[in-house]
Amino acid sequence: MRTALVLLFLLAVAAVPGSIIPQEQVDPSAVAAFRNRHPDLAPVFDRLGMFSVYSSIWFSAIYLLLMLSLVGCFIPRLRVYARALAARPPRAPRNLARLPAYDTWQTPEPVDTAAERAAQLLRAQRRRVEVYRASADGEGAEVVVSAEKGYVREAGNLLFHFALLVVLVGVAVTSLFGFRGGASVVVGEGFSNTLIQYDDFTPRARFDPSSLAPFSFTVEDFDVSWQRTGPGAGTPVAFNAALSVRERPDSPPYDYDLRVNSPLDVDGTSVFLVGHGYAPDVTVRDGHGDVAYSGPVIFLPQDSSFVSFGVIKVPDAAPTQLAFEGYFFPTAALSPQGQPYSAFPDADNPVLSLIAYRGDLGLDSGAPQSVYVLDKDRLQRFTTPGGNPRALLLEEGDTAKLAGGAGSITFNGYSRWVKLQISESPGTVIPLAGVVLAIVGLLGSLFVRPRRTWVRCRSTGGRTVVEAAALDRVSGGDPAAHVAEVASALRPAAPRPAHQLPDIQEVRR
Repeated sequence: MRTALVLLFLLAVAAVPGSIIPQEQVDPSAVAAFRNRHPDLAPVFDRLGMFSVYSSIWFSAIYLLLMLSLVGCFIPRLRVYARALAARPPRAPRNLARLPAYDTWQTPEPVDTAAERAAQLLRAQRRRVEVYRASADGEGAEVVVSAEKGYVREAGNLLFHFALLVVLVGVAVTSLFGFRGGASVVVGEGFSNTLIQYDDFTPRARFDPSSLAPFSFTVEDFDVSWQRTGPGAGTPVAFNAALSVRERPDSPPYDYDLRVNSPLDVDGTSVFLVGHGYAPDVTVRDGHGDVAYSGPVIFLPQDSSFVSFGVIKVPDAAPTQLAFEGYFFPTAALSPQGQPYSAFPDADNPVLSLIAYRGDLGLDSGAPQSVYVLDKDRLQRFTTPGGNPRALLLEEGDTAKLAGGAGSITFNGYSRWVKLQISESPGTVIPLAGVVLAIVGLLGSLFVRPRRTWVRCRSTGGRTVVEAAALDRVSGGDPAAHVAEVASALRPAAPRPAHQLPDIQEVRR
């Protein structure tokens, strides 16, 4: 048990880096950003497995050792408990008066009759009862009734330890099978459950990508409401996405209202709504006047006011490729210092602020690039005559032309996009069942008090002397109340004095 507690503490300590350092399986983009910010520290973390703590060798070693320790703790105690269940309640101590709860009285009943009444009473209290005859009949005869209750307490302890094993096994199963991925979908567009549709995809060790459920859906609409007054102004009150879902390519579509606490579940795959943002809709024309790009571009929120940053790459522009990066302000305003900011997260006054670039985007090299990062090594900014970067401020419907006849960009409006987390975690019912069993076992071990009770009946001087005593096997109980209850049920009723008048109730009867 001491070893299991130490390992459990080590497991909790080992899990701390996983909650502080970004993890590959949870947020790959955050890991990439961490590598860029800390180029010297990232290789050390890679060797130590800090970016995948829960699948690292050292974390797995602690996990397996804890399981072995629990097994080594559980099996011997199970054998001891089985022997205790098969054993008879123990005989009474020689001197019951030394026990913390004790009472004695005399009764005219024979020893066997008094003992039988005591045994019936204790059996009615759902106690295991054993009758021991200490001596023969006649003067000096003695019969002891031993009773015991509270075996469920140790069963609760064993159930708790078994439940911990179930939880550990369940977590191990869910970490081997299934996957977790994320996708950002603009309203009006669709998603098909294939690998190329995911922004990030993290399979588990035993997951087969060919087993992906063949469902698809279209985000028909997205509704968000904001608190506009009071201390919580700007807080989203509710947001939900209206989906049109097909479980299979040939199945009929059905509508689903996707909410934060109401995920979509299709063939064991769950779709959660975890975020949202704005996607400015732009049209870019190149130097020849042709439309080189048109459509919404996802911008990522930077703060609670939903000021969003994004990159627009136009590799099809001619005679030179174009790119833009900047911010979307949902409710644009100017600070007293002349700095733009968003006064409210809803799109009351949308403004798009961009810096334009031209040159080689580096997409032809074949190296992967993030759609949210602009590689500026081979790009040149459009500048003002003074050499400063030229900022393009566009309201809805505005068009800005680029210098030198390089093209133009039009801000058509905006769409909303939703961030979805899609995951498949088979076997989640196993750790859930383990947690429920652990709670049941813990309640049993906390509230059930094992107690032993003895009632000794012996013949002395022509009368039967009865002794009752009880002993709690754990502290904190009140065996005296139990002994008083037993004595009250077995003690003979006091005779009524002859001169005492019957009460009114008996007269009425």
